[in-house]
This record gives sequence, C-alpha cells and structure tokens, in this order.
Amino acid sequence: MTAPEPQDRAETDDARRLQGLSTELTARVPQLLEAMRSVGTGLELHATLDRICETAARLVGARYAALGVVGEAGGGLSDFVTFGVDPEAARRIGRLPDGHTGLLGELIRHPEPIRLADLTADPRSAGFPPHHPPMRTFLGVPIRVQGEILGNLYLCEKHDGAEFTDHDQHMVRVLATEAGLAIGNARLHEAARQRERWIDGSVAVTTALLSGAGTEDAEEPTGPDDHGQDHAQQTNTAVHADFSHHAHHALTVVAEHARRLADSAAGIVMLPTPEGGLEVVAVSSDTSDVSIGTRVPGHSPVVAKLLSGESVHVTDSSTDPRLISPLSARYGPAMMLPLHSDGRVLGVLVTPRAIGARPFTESERTLATQFASQAALALMMAEAQRDRERLAVFEDRDRIARDLHDLVIQRLYAAGMMLETAQRQSQVPEVRAGVGKAVDELDVTIQEIRTAIFALQQGPAEAPSGLRTRVLREINMAAVPLGFRPTHRFAGAIDSSVGELTGKNLIAALREALSNTFRHARASRIEVTVDANAELPDGTPAVRLSVADDGVGIPEGGRRSGLRNLRRRAESLGGSSEVGPGLAEDGGGTTVIWQAPL
Repeated sequence: MTAPEPQDRAETDDARRLQGLSTELTARVPQLLEAMRSVGTGLELHATLDRICETAARLVGARYAALGVVGEAGGGLSDFVTFGVDPEAARRIGRLPDGHTGLLGELIRHPEPIRLADLTADPRSAGFPPHHPPMRTFLGVPIRVQGEILGNLYLCEKHDGAEFTDHDQHMVRVLATEAGLAIGNARLHEAARQRERWIDGSVAVTTALLSGAGTEDAEEPTGPDDHGQDHAQQTNTAVHADFSHHAHHALTVVAEHARRLADSAAGIVMLPTPEGGLEVVAVSSDTSDVSIGTRVPGHSPVVAKLLSGESVHVTDSSTDPRLISPLSARYGPAMMLPLHSDGRVLGVLVTPRAIGARPFTESERTLATQFASQAALALMMAEAQRDRERLAVFEDRDRIARDLHDLVIQRLYAAGMMLETAQRQSQVPEVRAGVGKAVDELDVTIQEIRTAIFALQQGPAEAPSGLRTRVLREINMAAVPLGFRPTHRFAGAIDSSVGELTGKNLIAALREALSNTFRHARASRIEVTVDANAELPDGTPAVRLSVADDGVGIPEGGRRSGLRNLRRRAESLGGSSEVGPGLAEDGGGTTVIWQAPL
C-alpha cells in the first residue's frame, strides 16, 4: 500500500479539523471547498497570490486582504500583494511594507494567528503610512507547508462592520493550508521557468556573440580613404581594459539580455578604468538615467570587491551607504556581478530594479551569477574569434602592400622611364609637353600608392594619430561638397618630424584652405602638398602646406578673413602664409602656401 500524497494528507487533515465544529461553520463548508478549489487552480505565481487574496477576502466578507510572501532568508517580505486597495490609493501610499516592523513583522517572528478588534490599539502595531485607508478589525494567519512558513494572510474590515470570529479564523486557516500548497507548486513552476529563461538567455548571448554580433565593425580600414578610423579611435578610448571597439556591441547584447532576464529597470555593463574605478560602457534602459561614460570612483567601497571577483547584492541602492555614485539614488534592489573568466575580471554587470521593487531572491542571484560567468566566457571567445579575423585582415593587408610595392610601383617606374626616353627622342614640342605631363602624373600616382602602402602597414592604433592620416581625412571630407577628390602628395617624414602643435595648426590651415576653395573658387582641380623637407627663408627646417586650385582666383575687394586666419596661425608659430598663382594654364586659380618651422 502506497503512502498518501502530501496534498491528500493535507486534505485529510483539513477534514479532521472541520469535525466537531459548529453547525454554522459546517454550513459554510461548500463555500470553503469552492474557495480551496479556486486557490488551487493555475501555476503562475503572482496570479496565484492575487487569487488567494481575493478568495480569502470573499470567504470571510473582508473589505481588504493582503498576502505577504516571506523571503528565502526568512528576514522579511519578498513580495506583497493586496486586494481591495485601488491602484491610485496604492500609488499614493508608495513603498510596500518589508515585514520587519509592526503586526506584519510580529507574524513573521511568531507565526501564530492574530485576531484583533482594533489593530490601532495594539502595542505591536506600527501604524499606517500616509494615504493608507483606515482599518480596525484584523485577522492574520500564517501560511505553512510542512512546517515551513511561506507567508501570511492579512484580512481587515468585515463588510458588516463586525469583528472577525472563531469561525472566520478556522476557515482562513484551512484556506491557508491549501494556499501554502498552491504557493509551493507555483514557486516550483516559477523556479523551473526562471531557470529555463536564464539558460535560454545564456545560450542566446553566446550565440549572438559567436555568430558575429557586431561584425559590421570588424573589418579594419584597408586604405587611407576609410572614414571609420576616427570613430574607431574614439571608441577604443572609451572601451578600454581588455576589450576593443568591436566588443562594444557585444557588451550591449549582454546588458540587454541581463535586463530582460532579471526583470530589472536597466542592464549596465561597466569596465575598469586606468584609475582603478569603473566606467559605464553599455546600457539597456527605457530611460536616460544612466549615460555611457559615467564613472564610479575607485574609492567606492564596492569597487574593490567587484574587481576582486566578488558579487555585491544591494537591497536598496538609494539608501545603501556603500554606494557613493549618483546613479545609486535612482534605483532600489540591485545585483552587481563581476564578469570574470579564467581568473580575470573583465568588467561588471549591474541589474538594478526601481525603488520599491521586490528584492532579488537567492535563486535569482544564483542564476544571474551563472549568467554573468557564461557571458564573460562568451565575450572572451568572441574577442578571440575577432582577433583571428583581424589577424587574417592584417595578413591580407600586408600581402596587398607587398604587391603594390614590388609589382605596381616597379611597373609604374618602368613606364615612366619609357616615357622619359620617348620624350627625349621626340622632336615635336606638343608631344614632349604631353609626355612630360604624363610623367608628372605617374610621379603623383606613385606618391599616392606609397601613401596607401604606408596606411596599410600601420596598425589600427597607429593610423588615427599620424599627421599623414589626418591630412587624408580632411581631403576625403572635402571631397563630398566638392564633388571630386583633391589629389595629394607628401614629402619627407611627415609623421615623425612635425610636432603635435604644428600638426594641429597645419590641419586647421588645410581645413580653412579647402573650405575657402569649395565655397568660393568653383574649381575642378585641387592639389594638396605637404612637404616636411621645406625651409624658411632663413634656412630653418620647416613643413610647408600648399593647396592649389584652378578656380576663379581671389576677386578684387573679396573677403580676406580666411587668409588672415591662415596668416595668424602661421605667424604664431614663427612661420608665414601667402597666396600665389593657381593651376590653370594661364596661371588662374589660387595657391595657398602655409609654412611653419619644425
């Protein structure tokens, strides 16, 4: 003979408990059984709690009912649902009780029924917060399952104004037994669904990161005309530590999934700063409360724990003295989880809930910690995968650079020598002039190819910082309004010999000259030359910038503010700026010559 199931035993105990009760109570048994049936339907936890509240209130004719779920640690309430209090009144009341004080706390500390004719006169009562509806009569009953306290039922104010009776207490105690079973089943179901969601979330993050999430950024620029270099430089500055620019999208994926799974107000990923603090680098939130770039200083008490690989759990961020960041004032419960893998803390994942929201349970904390570990491993694997892709790109760039140098330039040299030979042998002036122009164009082409080879051979961290690359960027930007790309030529060690201050002023002068050209010159051809082998009239080594066009030239009486700006910049460095004839055959157009000592 098999042992009875727990629910069968509970129903038997309920039946025995009803034996010997009064005729009035026995007459209410059908109502009680219907209430028990209603409570036992459904598995969704919050729907179950709401249904228990409503059923208990209707069973004893109470105007108000509440159910407090005791937290896993047993120190207070992890959830609190009500019946009879309209949403507007609940909003005015504000924060829900935590179960540490008053009659609610008494029922947790001493889980025995409490029945009062006037709760306001009881010394254990802590009073009501502002805007709370008035209540006098009170019945509180613990909800137990196999000796474990799951929560408490609270009932107030019978509709007829009478006090709660022994019969009411017996009915609610029987209902509480069924409610305990329903809550236990709903908790198990919720825990299983929760584990499934977190596991699915971990799989989704791993799949997203390893399938190339963010790979639209993974290709490195293959030449000097790539506009992505400046953006890459800015992102690499913000996303430091062990992550590159390409990891930014991956971190956002982690923040979005963590926020959804933890049912939090935001998902935030922070990375260590060189100063020992933390910086926000990825945010998922419906509000703008958190901004990328926000920093938490290294002297914050929680930073050292997080960077040592220890999780930090906060019940109320807005009041916790350990949290000194201005971000904390906007949130309530929070989990702060280190993203660590292979003994390294890569960053920190933060999932804060709104002020007044329920705290995170132990099972949520465990699942979130496992998610953070899995996300950190996926980030490491994704970064390693992108490193392999970058390596393949760099190897391809090296091959292209070698081919350009060994094959293309050599053939262009050979073609130029053949043309020079033909030029010397020709007796026709027009032919000699045309061939000479073709040789000049070949020289310019060779210079451009050399510039491309130089850019290909630079690493991504080097490329944005060189003066050569900044000049090319200005030329590329000017090509948009001009409708064509100016040609360029470099001479000398541009990047190594020109100082930072001179380089900044040269870029500003180039920008001013190009701006004047496309706004006023109506040119069809522009040549930009940067020569680091130039000399000032007194023999001082200098860098010379010239911007020549074939436009309409500088009209008489025209504005000279741009030229004055160029001259002031040069003279502030000990150099000079002047204008001369342009590229047109008759000398038309303008050439701006700007130079400064090295």
